[in-house]
Amino acid sequence: MKQFNKITHLLVLLYFAVSLVLFLSFNKIKGLLGIEELSTSLVVNFLVIGLVLFLISMATEKMEINGLLTQLEKKEIEKNELKAKLYDQDQGLKLKNIEKKIDQKEEERDSSVIRPRQNIK
Repeated sequence: MKQFNKITHLLVLLYFAVSLVLFLSFNKIKGLLGIEELSTSLVVNFLVIGLVLFLISMATEKMEINGLLTQLEKKEIEKNELKAKLYDQDQGLKLKNIEKKIDQKEEERDSSVIRPRQNIK
């Protein structure tokens, strides 16, 4: 689609450039084209054709932009999913570390506590 968009833009540019040259040098080349007089209907026809080409060019550009936006949205969603996975993994590691620390503290508490004296009779 990107290439087609470039081609349509170049086609519009070329069409209006040829039209400009044709209208500016009409007196010199009117015999070559077989047109004796520059009428308003001829100018209007050239402008309408140019307008149609321009609208086609703009439509292809809009389609390309929409395609890029959908790709961008997909990439954003994928990025957010990867961030969520990474966050979950980090939280899992933190929870494991916290559990290990709690277990170590419980073991230290158990070992540091003096056992009560037993009366032997």
